[in-house]
Amino acid sequence: MISMSMLRICLIPSLVLCFTCCRTSVHASSDREAPETHSGAVQISGPIISYANVVSAVAPAVVTIRTSKRVRVQQQFPFFDDPFFQQFFGGGSSRLPNRPAVEEALGSGVIVRADGYILTNQHVIDGAQDIKVDLSNHRTYSGKVVGADAPSDLAVIKIDAGGLPVLPLGDSDKVRVGDVCLAVGNPLGVGESVTSGIISAKGRSTDTIGSGSFQDFLQTDAAINRGNSGGALVNTRGELIGINSEILSSNGGFIGIGFAIPSNMAKNVMQQLLEKGKVQRGMLGVTIQPVTSDIAASLGLHSARGVLVNSVNPGGPAEQAGVKQGDVILQLNGKDVNETNGLRNEVAGMSPGTDVTLTIWRNGTQQQVHVKLGTLTAQTAAQPASGNGGKLGLTVEPLTPGLAAQLGLSQRTQGLVVDSVDPNGPAAQAGLQQGDVIQEVNRQAVHSSSDLLSALAKSGNRPPLLLINRGGQRIFVAVPLSR
Repeated sequence: MISMSMLRICLIPSLVLCFTCCRTSVHASSDREAPETHSGAVQISGPIISYANVVSAVAPAVVTIRTSKRVRVQQQFPFFDDPFFQQFFGGGSSRLPNRPAVEEALGSGVIVRADGYILTNQHVIDGAQDIKVDLSNHRTYSGKVVGADAPSDLAVIKIDAGGLPVLPLGDSDKVRVGDVCLAVGNPLGVGESVTSGIISAKGRSTDTIGSGSFQDFLQTDAAINRGNSGGALVNTRGELIGINSEILSSNGGFIGIGFAIPSNMAKNVMQQLLEKGKVQRGMLGVTIQPVTSDIAASLGLHSARGVLVNSVNPGGPAEQAGVKQGDVILQLNGKDVNETNGLRNEVAGMSPGTDVTLTIWRNGTQQQVHVKLGTLTAQTAAQPASGNGGKLGLTVEPLTPGLAAQLGLSQRTQGLVVDSVDPNGPAAQAGLQQGDVIQEVNRQAVHSSSDLLSALAKSGNRPPLLLINRGGQRIFVAVPLSR
């Protein structure tokens, strides 16, 4: 098995290493005709496509960002541990007290205002005590941080300069899979470089651990490497459509899968950083999960669409508006919702206090709910929940206060605790575990085995829908009784 990892592509050389940047000039070239061949091979006629004009227009607005900060490192002298040394001089430690050192890093950035404002990744300047910005004209300026936003991994820095070349912002919503794109930056410190590729996918997220980041990446196969962080992803019209941010790699280098923050998200974050120095995001106050085909069938939906509300924050905007656990959000302001990360990003991109209309599915009917968004904070940030499939084939017992304490649950939690799961049964195959708490079946609270059987009997031909509490996280699981 090949281990794949997400890498943010800011280049961090070893400690106390002075990185010298080599710059390669990119010259414009005109289209030319392909040469004829008389070897019997297929002849190619017509112009050879060149992006030189685009590159010459956008490259001056892409900069190299060098950062440094003081750290303390452990001094080591490996020869102290050599058996020959110890034989004559006795045992000793190869570790000596910490000594100060300088850690340097290299990234890229994009000039977005002629008076010296530059957009880059937050991780490029994170913790930096000194920032140097190298322009394409070989001039170097000191930079200062105007604002940074870790959840989006974006930051704005300022240099004391004017009349600078600016890269215009494009509309990333209009970008299509298959569009040609160019990545511009300083990969591996070799100097400003340009690579080409296509948009491979949209709406990508690499946040598999629920870190609270907001991701809606453009995926591209244009080669980007360490040092490209904060650089430009542009279209063939010379417009900025993304800020290069991460790569998926099994070896630390580019393998054809790179990710860029869409320009529309970057524009929103940048404007707020410039105006307020921080980013404010809208908040519904719910946790959500995808609607599977089994869940859709159990809820009477004709197809797997929308996102399922698996919990509602007490006192939050959604609860105040009447949204309930088990509702399916089908639309936001008339726009179809089919993906948890997409809804989360859409809401977060709105200002607190914004009035939105949710179209929901509840008890077999479609209705609308009007919600005034709250303000997202670290405490109220709700992650899309990840769920496991599940069926019956287990034993249960009522949840007592003692069992709740053992499971780390609130004393107010009610339901049935899963005692055992048949290893050859459907529940085990679907991922239900000992210690899971079944709180509802088909929206009916269950406190005893008879409650469970009664609720299951009402399912008819539909898969029963279970609300599971696992370690304090509640998720809905549709349970097909047969395949």
